[in-house]
Amino acid sequence: MTKGRTIATAFLGTMALLGGFGLRAEAAQCGSSPAGFEGWKREFSAEAHGKGIGQTAIAALMQANYASATINADRSQRSFSLTLDQFLAKRGATTIVAKGRQLKQSQAALFSSIQQRYGVPPGPLIAIWGMETGFGSQRGNQNMLSSIATLAYDCRRPEFFTDQLYAALKLIDRGVLTGATRGSMHGEVGQTQFMPKNILAYGTGNLENAANALNSTAAFLKAHGWRAGAGYQPGEPNFAAIEAWNAAGVYQKAIALMGRQIDEGGGQAAR
Repeated sequence: MTKGRTIATAFLGTMALLGGFGLRAEAAQCGSSPAGFEGWKREFSAEAHGKGIGQTAIAALMQANYASATINADRSQRSFSLTLDQFLAKRGATTIVAKGRQLKQSQAALFSSIQQRYGVPPGPLIAIWGMETGFGSQRGNQNMLSSIATLAYDCRRPEFFTDQLYAALKLIDRGVLTGATRGSMHGEVGQTQFMPKNILAYGTGNLENAANALNSTAAFLKAHGWRAGAGYQPGEPNFAAIEAWNAAGVYQKAIALMGRQIDEGGGQAAR
C-alpha cells in the first residue's frame, strides 16, 4: 500500500469512528479512574471534530494514554503548603540565586533586549527559569498530550484542563507541538514551562530555546500588567503579574524574593 493510500485509509477510519458518536450537545463525562478514559477520548474527539479540530490532532489524541503519574502528582502538591523558608530550601533557592547572578552577567545582552522590549528586569525572569526547570536541566519527560488529556478527563479540574487540551490540539494541528512532545506532569513544556493556552497567546518560537522562552515569559508578564520600573515585591504594582504566573502564594513570594536578590546582587537566598 502506498503512503498516500495509508494516510487516506487512516483518515477515513477515524472519521467513521467519530461519525458513530455523532456531535453530542453535552460535554464528554469526566471520570476518576482509567476505566472510562478510552470511552471519554472517543466522545471528546467527536466534540473536538465538531469544533474544527483537525485530523492530525484527533489522531494524536486517540493515541494518548491515561497518565497515572500525572494524577498522582496532581494529588500530592504538598510543597505549596510549606512556609516560605521551607519552600526556598526545598527548591534550592541559594543555588538558583547564585547561578542566576552568573547568567545575568553572561547573558547581559539578552536580558537587556528583553527589558527594553517588555520592561521586565532580569531577576524575576531568571528566578522563574531556575524555579521551573533548573535553567533548562529538568524540563520533564512525560507525554504532554497524555498528561493534559488525563487531567481534562479527571473530575478534579476538568474545565481548566479541557481548555488546555483544546489549545494543545490546536498547536498540534499547526505543527507547533506533536503527539510525542514531552513535558512536565501537568503538560507544561519548554524552558519556563508554558501551558498550551499560554503558548497560543504568548509563545514566541520554539520554547525549548531559552531566549524564546524568556521572551515569551516577559510577554506574559507584560500582558498581565507589568509596568517598567515599578516594584515587584508583595504589595508593589508588578507583584500581580507574578501572581498570574502561578497561583501558589509561597511560589509567588519566592519568585519575588529571589528575583530581587538576583537583580540587586546581594543578600541570602533564604531568610
